[in-house]
Amino acid sequence: MIRALIADDQALVRAGLSALLSAEEDIEVVATAEDGVQALRLAHELRPDVACLDIRMPGMNGIEVARELCAAPSPIPVLILTTFDLDDYVFGALEAGASGFLLKDADPDTILHAVRRVADGHGTIDQSLTRRILREFAQRRRLQPVTAQRADGVLTDRERQILLLLAQGMSNEEIASALVVEISTVKSHLARMLPKLGVRSRLQAVVWAYQNRVVAIDEEG
Repeated sequence: MIRALIADDQALVRAGLSALLSAEEDIEVVATAEDGVQALRLAHELRPDVACLDIRMPGMNGIEVARELCAAPSPIPVLILTTFDLDDYVFGALEAGASGFLLKDADPDTILHAVRRVADGHGTIDQSLTRRILREFAQRRRLQPVTAQRADGVLTDRERQILLLLAQGMSNEEIASALVVEISTVKSHLARMLPKLGVRSRLQAVVWAYQNRVVAIDEEG
């Protein structure tokens, strides 16, 4: 059972998301919050499997809450759900360690899929934003991009293989199948790889791969 926390300052949105998630047999909404401070407190108390956060909330915004939850000794996966697709919001969410970023106007199946993926430890980002966000995020100087040769020095051959498959959107199960190894082996490599890259989530690892030119950025479209 996936235990979810919903935080949004609009009562109608909270109710709608809660109804959507609660209707699923494998998802339980353990709490709802109307501001960031309340969301942070409830998340620490209840330890949900995924925290669904709005960006603009009183007290603390979603990015600030995400930063606290993702930096904790036992991080709580965060899915940002927002009506705003401005680049700075997406960049802020990624830098805070959020596992996913999705627009609220996404269809219900997309939202449910995203909640399940983030709870399972996978990253997700709105498909309409992916190419532009990866390109612009990778080009930001403050992230201090390095060369692919430097990446070779940071990662083992197996970790590099996993990172490339991760950038293709593969799950742990798919990566294990592609490399003919156990899922537990993939998880162990990921656990060692993320600290090496200085990132806190699979999604940040994918961004790191593009930023460091380990994976080529598609310049078309």
